[in-house]
Amino acid sequence: MSAPDTATPPANPAPNGPAAPPADPNAPQQQGQGQAEEQDEAGEEQDRPQDAWSSRRELADHAPPALRIGSGAGFGGALVQGDQHGVSGGRVAGDVIMGSKTEIWQLGPPAPHASGEVPAATLERLAESFVADEEAFAALADRLREERVLVVRGSAFTGRRTAALMLLRRAGATSVRSLLRDRPPAELAAQLDAEQQRAEQARAGDAPAAGPVGYVLCDLMADRTRPLREPHLLAVRDRLAAHDGYLVVTVGPTAVLEEVDPAGWQPPSVAEVLTAHLTAHLRATAPDPATREEYAGRESARLLALPAVTGFLARDHQLREAAAFAPALARHAAGSLAADELDAFSLGALESQVREWFEEDEAALPLRDKAFLISLAAFDGGPYALTAELSDRLYAELLRTQRPHAPADVPVFGTHIGKRLQLARAERRQAEEATEWGPVRQWVAAFRDDRAALVLLRELWTGHPSARPALVRWLRALAEDGRPLVRTRAAATTAVLAHADLPSAMALLIEEWAASPRYRHRMVAAGSLALAHFVGAPNVPRVLDGWSQGEDRPMRWVAIRTHALIGPERPARTLRLLRTVVRKEYEESRREDPPAPLDEVMVEELAGAVELLLLSEARETVLGELLASYEVDRPARDLTLAGFLRACGRGAELRTDPESGLGPDPAEEEGPDEEHPHGWPLVLDWYREAAADPATAWAAHGLTRLWRAALGDSLHSRDALEVLRLWVLAAAHRQDVEWALAALLPALVAAPEDALRLAHLLRTMPGEDGAPPPPVAARLLTVVPAAGHPVPQPR
Repeated sequence: MSAPDTATPPANPAPNGPAAPPADPNAPQQQGQGQAEEQDEAGEEQDRPQDAWSSRRELADHAPPALRIGSGAGFGGALVQGDQHGVSGGRVAGDVIMGSKTEIWQLGPPAPHASGEVPAATLERLAESFVADEEAFAALADRLREERVLVVRGSAFTGRRTAALMLLRRAGATSVRSLLRDRPPAELAAQLDAEQQRAEQARAGDAPAAGPVGYVLCDLMADRTRPLREPHLLAVRDRLAAHDGYLVVTVGPTAVLEEVDPAGWQPPSVAEVLTAHLTAHLRATAPDPATREEYAGRESARLLALPAVTGFLARDHQLREAAAFAPALARHAAGSLAADELDAFSLGALESQVREWFEEDEAALPLRDKAFLISLAAFDGGPYALTAELSDRLYAELLRTQRPHAPADVPVFGTHIGKRLQLARAERRQAEEATEWGPVRQWVAAFRDDRAALVLLRELWTGHPSARPALVRWLRALAEDGRPLVRTRAAATTAVLAHADLPSAMALLIEEWAASPRYRHRMVAAGSLALAHFVGAPNVPRVLDGWSQGEDRPMRWVAIRTHALIGPERPARTLRLLRTVVRKEYEESRREDPPAPLDEVMVEELAGAVELLLLSEARETVLGELLASYEVDRPARDLTLAGFLRACGRGAELRTDPESGLGPDPAEEEGPDEEHPHGWPLVLDWYREAAADPATAWAAHGLTRLWRAALGDSLHSRDALEVLRLWVLAAAHRQDVEWALAALLPALVAAPEDALRLAHLLRTMPGEDGAPPPPVAARLLTVVPAAGHPVPQPR
């Protein structure tokens, strides 16, 4: 059996284990080099290859949900899980504008106070599609009439501006003017004075008398250096009362307010906004004005039932995206927008959001927030604390790229978790996370749209090449981490990058890991290639075939490990390649004079690949291939029997044994309890099922043939007897295992020496913790034919 994964253990164990602290960038260079050398030496001493079974379990446990083995996830061409990704896969049609980018051209000195009137037609159009809770909205309008000024707090892209305009309209304002948001709150009263002077000058020029005037100030910039205070609003209220005006100020969740009671804005649902906007569009384009209400209602119900619409509403879309989707639906109803373009709208909206996150303009996100978004994409669905911790490491790397000669200044405290997740359109929830010590409940963070992580990483890698050096350094550091979750996510992230740009990911990350003398790096390379293949990256099998035949032994090891992970997709071809490699190993050992011993690590890796294939969903195909080829030559026989015995050992080991390095089948629904720590030996369970079905009886006979070959082979007999001992110990705790073993043992006796060998094992085998043989051994001894008596022959 191969050695368990003994990668550098954490000094203070905790769930998922803490990582080694990063080197202090401000420490003296000589001291930093000494620490790095000591860490490298310690890592080399404790670096051991993890067995293929454990690698598969880590990928199954820790990879993002969208990339987990058997999830059905994948890219196809420009597809993300079946959705079109990228402009290369289609075209953009219609006037779909999303985002918050604003370009301001300013010539000459700015006006001290500027405003502009919102066109009446715009207000009418917004009123036609505005939707809100009527009772709550009416209460806000009454408060505005009474107080003259109202501060509305709400998140971005929740319809705050539209609500403010509609509040002014409901309060009775006959015109609405929009004020600049970048003036300090202390200048609000002066802004209104300037507006009143302008209005008086207009009336002096024989302008018609106007009714109440409404003012809207969207997204007031109120921070700790210039908060919005109650005296500011009292001064504004006096001006408004004197001139019959109203003011609505919208602020975000982070705005600093002192002694100000804001009104909370509760936005409508995405479905309500989409329905309202769609109905308004259909009403305006009805073929017969006399029946436009009936037409809008009928068509709206039909369009809202389309799969593209239900899929859109099932995603985490913002209100602005729903408003933009409505005219696209109306164009589809009119026949000017194809169904595939309608289907692509949801993903297009997500791509627009991702591009907006990475824009560099006056409204751009701070670099630290961008680092958090990238870290969340890599650790989507993982522990929030881990995501935040590693995002700060990425932030430091991005600072190195942006300011190479300045020290990385990472704030100790930052944005509150709720605000961070709101910005990322993510959520936090409690979930069980698999660890080396069993499941642990933790707070995890995940994008609400399960496509966001894949889209973000692809956009980052292909659309922002200047970020590659920092991202590469970050991923290399993650590959060094002592936590399996972190290393697996490094592999998964690299897999997405490889799908987007295979040559760059190979050159910058995967090839370097694959050629490393450290097994930890090689395992990350294998995981990256396996996951990249699962999501549809091109030419991965070709890369593996070349490495497995090459002279670079670390790369050959990576190729074998990756073949073990992806082999069930093409079992016959994988087995042929494994036999070719094992023969190459035997030939290389015989070239030396005297012959050199076989590379035990490589031989164990080849056997581990056969083990995974035998325990995969392609097990019957694998068994048939092994039975047809294992007697061709000695290398093929040794490969088959070693892999077969490793597979037989799965499921029979003590789960409580920390030295075993083995665990239960990840597909098991119920784990063993404390009183019965043994599980079902997986191959024995396969034998029991196959023997009970005439259609698969050949498989039971095939497993018996391999058992007889292993017991009768001098190189494998000891390992075979040890596996049988484990099966007997499992039978001591489970009667169903005893029955299956009682059916198998007589079939293993093809000659008198077979009976003697099994009888000796059952009489002398030690029990658990060195105890005498368990009683089940004596009961099983009764089913073994005595030496010299006729033995049952397979049918």
